[in-house]
Amino acid sequence: MKKVLVTGAGGFIGSHLVEELVREGLQVRALVKYNSRNDWGNIERLPNDIKKEIEIVSGDIEDPFLCQKISHGVDCIYHLAALIAIPYSYIAPDSYIATNIKGTVNILQAALHNDVQKVVHTSTSETYGTAQYTPIDEKHPLQAQSPYSASKIGADKIGESYYLSFGLPVAILRPFNNYGPRQSARAVIPTIISQALTTENKKIRLGSLEPVRDLLYVKDTARAFIRVAKSQTTNGEVLNIGFGKGISIGDLAHKILEQIDPEIEIIRDTDRIRPEKSEVMKLICDASKAKKMVGWEPVFDMDKGLGETIEFIKKNIGNYKPDIYNL
Repeated sequence: MKKVLVTGAGGFIGSHLVEELVREGLQVRALVKYNSRNDWGNIERLPNDIKKEIEIVSGDIEDPFLCQKISHGVDCIYHLAALIAIPYSYIAPDSYIATNIKGTVNILQAALHNDVQKVVHTSTSETYGTAQYTPIDEKHPLQAQSPYSASKIGADKIGESYYLSFGLPVAILRPFNNYGPRQSARAVIPTIISQALTTENKKIRLGSLEPVRDLLYVKDTARAFIRVAKSQTTNGEVLNIGFGKGISIGDLAHKILEQIDPEIEIIRDTDRIRPEKSEVMKLICDASKAKKMVGWEPVFDMDKGLGETIEFIKKNIGNYKPDIYNL
């Protein structure tokens, strides 16, 4: 595969994937969400020697004509474009259906029309809901505990249908919770870090501290995407990727504060707590299938990953709004 398309390239994971693909010598076409400021999102933060190698296209996956055009001549599509914030999905559920489901249909139909050799579709561990057993493998039942997770289940099933109905070579990659440099404050780790770096009264505000998450460093995630794309055996398959260990949000916060200021106090903010039946309490990944099929396993430990994330946010604190709840 010589030429690839990455949708959602301006996002957190997308920008890291684009960077890694360029470093591997591939021709990369990067779709970023159109806006009148010509802002390319996290692509703006890539090194200049990487940026100059990227073909950047501004647009929206909700437009089927655009999807047909940008998919022409590419060997592989990494489909990451999506609305991902769970709290915002309570407020604007229809937009999640339009982007996550209809947008995925547009990309798959374009891939079929243009004879694309491979589509790697991005799922999420949120599709599993609160675990019925852990670690969670790919056979775990799916449960929509938010409009966001419902839209992603729908998108995953659309991907599956294009493989079964039309033979389109689709693989579904299901990352557990990611973190690292360039992640926005709508995620819990940047929320903790940005508040801790700017607090004047040695207090930070968080929602539920009890949920357990499996945290994967974003560079490991990018490696997984590339390995899945290169493997023909992954066609029609769902693969989980995660670190394989869980940590509660409370313990995670204390771990981060140990690197910044252990005297900072955590205050529970009820406005940041999900509706009771919507909260997913425990997510721990079983990534043995990915290891068996493509030889992938994580290599970055949490302390190193958190350290790099803290340093990035410290240098870019002006891009964060730690004084508000970021949806």
